[in-house]
Amino acid sequence: MTLASFPKTIESSTPSSTVDSADWPGIREWQSQALAPESLRRGGRYGAIKAFLGKPRGVIGFAMLGTVLAMALGAHWLFPGDPLGSVAQPLLTPGQDLAHLLGTDSLGRDVAAALFHGAGASLSVGFAAAAVGTSLGVLIGSLAGYFGGWVDTVLMRVTELFQTTPPFLFIVVLVAMLQPSLSIEALAIGLTSWQPLARMVRAEFRQLLHSDFVLAARATGLSDARIIVEEILPNVTPTIVVMASFKVATAIFLESSLAFLGLGDPNRASWGGMIEEGRDFIRSDGWLVLVPGVAILAAVLSLNLIGDALNDALNPRLRRAS
Repeated sequence: MTLASFPKTIESSTPSSTVDSADWPGIREWQSQALAPESLRRGGRYGAIKAFLGKPRGVIGFAMLGTVLAMALGAHWLFPGDPLGSVAQPLLTPGQDLAHLLGTDSLGRDVAAALFHGAGASLSVGFAAAAVGTSLGVLIGSLAGYFGGWVDTVLMRVTELFQTTPPFLFIVVLVAMLQPSLSIEALAIGLTSWQPLARMVRAEFRQLLHSDFVLAARATGLSDARIIVEEILPNVTPTIVVMASFKVATAIFLESSLAFLGLGDPNRASWGGMIEEGRDFIRSDGWLVLVPGVAILAAVLSLNLIGDALNDALNPRLRRAS
């Protein structure tokens, strides 16, 4: 018996259109086989992990991101003092004083301490903003794609309204109106980054809405919420994971841009703030801009490499092509 003929078999063998899954013990197995993405059906989760580790750019990106994460976690242990406090003579060049390997800025603050503490600020804003944007995108996209009709129309008009607003201008205005802090920055960035994911999730839901496993789930009497969460959403998870990794990279870059404009958290060291404070000395003391610039480049590049590798590992077509 094929899954395509399963709903017809239910209708012909029972007087009611709602069937208890306990009466049909094989339905959940058939649904799970049709449900799981090909990257998970072939070899389980470990198959996708193996495919990811088989991509050199994924391994390189993971190593680079791990280094940035280690910097953030070890900042308070390696540099327990206030990274914004003066500790030595201003404008020490890298290597001039072994106690301050990366030198000091114009106010005598340790560049290495600011760099390590800035990693925590950038990663926290990046992941928090990605969480906000991903949650909104998945919620709005799934509701619009599943229910359609007026729900789809209203939610897509709201999406278009946000898309017509320049995102960085919206972030700057929102942060300037409120007290600049890491939480406000993460919220502002998240509120401007959910629209592409919402459209992607909506398209995936519309494509899967009439699949055999969804029809089978409806025949068993599952609620709309359970069908969305348990049946359709797992099929969209690979797309969500890939886009979320790119959102983290974008959020880190935007947080650095805000700090460069003087809209960062004044109580936290940040890479963008380091660049802003060092730009006046770029000709004479270029390392003040180069060091945080390389850190931003490494963090953003690592997440983009991870996103590309995840796309290859979780996309069945690309896996077959490789």
